[in-house]
Amino acid sequence: MRVESMSPGARWWYALKPASWPKVLVPAVCGQAVGAAVAGRVSAGALAFGALWMIADVAFVVLLNDWGDREVDALKRRMFPDGCSPKTIPDGILPAHALLLAGLGAGAAALIVAGGAGIALDRPLLLPLAAVGLLVFAAYTLPPLRLNYRGGGELLEMIGVGGVLPLLHAYAQCGAWAPAWLAALLPGLLALALASALASGLSDEESDRAAGKRTVTALLGNAISRRVTEALAGLGPLLWLGAPLVAGGAPPTWSIAPAAAIALWFRERLVEKSPEAVTNAFAAQAAYKLELHRAIWWGTAALSAAVLAAGLAAGGGTR
Repeated sequence: MRVESMSPGARWWYALKPASWPKVLVPAVCGQAVGAAVAGRVSAGALAFGALWMIADVAFVVLLNDWGDREVDALKRRMFPDGCSPKTIPDGILPAHALLLAGLGAGAAALIVAGGAGIALDRPLLLPLAAVGLLVFAAYTLPPLRLNYRGGGELLEMIGVGGVLPLLHAYAQCGAWAPAWLAALLPGLLALALASALASGLSDEESDRAAGKRTVTALLGNAISRRVTEALAGLGPLLWLGAPLVAGGAPPTWSIAPAAAIALWFRERLVEKSPEAVTNAFAAQAAYKLELHRAIWWGTAALSAAVLAAGLAAGGGTR
C-alpha cells in the first residue's frame, strides 16, 4: 500500500478499520434482538439509536485506540517492518492530533445521541449506560488508567464488549436494563468476548513485551493464550446451551441450539489451526483469529435471529 497516494477519504477509511467493526456491532445487534424479543416487538426508534450510537462508538474506540497505542505501534513496525500492516500514526497515514480530536468528537456525539434517544424513547438510563460503555474503553487504553498496559485489559474488554454493549442495546429496545433472557445468555457472551480479547494479543506478543505492556500473551506466552482462548471459545456456546436448564427465564432451547452448533463447529476449525499460530507466525495467527471471529460473530448472529423469532412468536419473553 502506497501511503503517499492515498486520498483523504481513503486515509480516514483505513484509520476506521471497518474489518474490526463486527467485534462491537455483533454484541450490539444481539442486545437489540434480545430486547425486542423480550418486548414482543421491534422498536424502530431503538434501532435508529443503535445504528447512530454504534457509528459514533466505533469511531471513538478505533481512533482513540490508535492514538493511545501510537508508541507501541511504532515499536512493532520497527521490530517487524514486513510482518504487520501499516499503522495509522507511525506510517503517516494520519497525524496523531487528528485522530485524538476526531475520536473525542465521536465520543461526544455518542453521548449526545444517547441523551436524545433517552428522552425520545423514555429510557432514562440510556445516557448513563452509554457513558459507562465509553468509560470502560477509556480505562482500557487512555491515561491515567491504561489497564491494557498495566494489566487487566482483557477482562475490561470482556466487560465492555460482552456485557455493557448488549445490556445497553437491550435496554433501548425493552426498557429493562437486565432482562432475564439476556441475563441467561450473558455468561456465554462474556466468555466469547474474553476469548476474542486474549486472541487479539497474539500478534503483538513480542512488541507488547518490549513496550512493557502487561497483556496475558506478553506475560504468559503464546501457547497458554491459545489454550485459554480455545477453552473459552468452547465454553461460551456450552453456557448458552445450559441457560434453559439453570436459568428461570431463558430463551427456549430450540432457539439456542443452532447458534451453539455453529460456534462449536468453527471452534473445531480454530483448534485445527492452532499448532501453526505460534509466536510471530502472523499469517497463521490471522487464520486462527478468523476462525475464532467466525465462531463468535456467526454464532452470535444466529443466536440473535433465533431468539428474536422465539420472543416475537411468544409475544414477548420474560423480563
